[in-house]
Amino acid sequence: MSTKRCYYEVLEVERTASGDELKKAYRRLAMRYHPDRNPDDPSAEEKFKEAKEAFETLSDAQKRAAYDQFGHAGVNPNMSGGGAGFGGAGFADIFGEVFGDIFGGGRGGARAYRGADMQYHLKITLEEAVRGTTVEIKIPTTEECGVCHGSGAKPGTGKKTCGTCKGAGVVRVQQGFFSIQQPCPTCGGSGEIIEDPCTACHGAGRVETQKTLSIKIPPGVDTGDRLRHSGEGAPGEKGGPAGDLYVLIEVKPHPIFQRNDADLLCDLPISFVTAALGGEIEVPTLDGRLSLKIPSETQTGKVFRLRGKGVAPVRGGAPGDLMVRVHIETPVNLTTEQRELLHAFERSLLGEQGAEIAERHRPKERGWLDTVKRFWDDLRGE
Repeated sequence: MSTKRCYYEVLEVERTASGDELKKAYRRLAMRYHPDRNPDDPSAEEKFKEAKEAFETLSDAQKRAAYDQFGHAGVNPNMSGGGAGFGGAGFADIFGEVFGDIFGGGRGGARAYRGADMQYHLKITLEEAVRGTTVEIKIPTTEECGVCHGSGAKPGTGKKTCGTCKGAGVVRVQQGFFSIQQPCPTCGGSGEIIEDPCTACHGAGRVETQKTLSIKIPPGVDTGDRLRHSGEGAPGEKGGPAGDLYVLIEVKPHPIFQRNDADLLCDLPISFVTAALGGEIEVPTLDGRLSLKIPSETQTGKVFRLRGKGVAPVRGGAPGDLMVRVHIETPVNLTTEQRELLHAFERSLLGEQGAEIAERHRPKERGWLDTVKRFWDDLRGE
């Protein structure tokens, strides 16, 4: 997998950052890590280059779209995996190349490189996430050039033996007591060179294209889950294996439900008559409609739990619950008659002498007023 850090992480911004936010973040990092301001910190220059690369990619709308969809492979599809330094070779490779001639274990020919891992950002609906689905996606890849049939040479021409390594693919350099064997710098280790490259693939033997994959989404996935598809990433180089494809899941906002792990939350408006007198009301679930009994004297914000009507987790376990939170809706566009009825209702809550009996009919209001009074008394030091 590529060791490159996420460009958004490098710039310390969210994925939704605007162009101005990207510019401000880059200026801040450039000032912090500029080599002239950090002459004694060798890592500062690398961080400066990293921030510059991230900004140049994300500030370009087309490159940013490709990066958001496919990750680093989207803006550099030929990026290969492998360790950092020494041209991607690990310690064992370097050891073999340095000491191979001494022990007779030297290698010739071109080294194979594993292809880069790729990431695809997939948005799905809540229903698809809960029930599972299968979707088709298109990802960038390379295929054998149809003009030169993979040779890299212009039709009618061919490859020639490399004059530097005489076709061996490696050269030997004497360093002190050691004879060091390394890939030929002229042919890159292939032992052959192309004098007249193919105009379609420019000598690479492969051209960029797209492939369609059928991705199975298991039931219960959530935003942030990653699905790994082995060998479906960027193609390897010089016969190396392909990388892996990671499908990053993002569940779109739903017009009715909000998800919290395995639970779902639904806001349900009810009339103040239903809240005061009680009644039954239909509520939506992902499996259809259900009847919910609203007890009398229900207050706004009350949450009713419908067990097992949430989401079954992708890694197993019992389904979550559906939490129905009621909101009492104040009536609007009242007629004159309706207003008079409400005034009559309000008068019915008053005692014969005009003393309001709110303690019985509006207990929360009385409690809130008492709390406010104590708050003002504390401020005055009483």
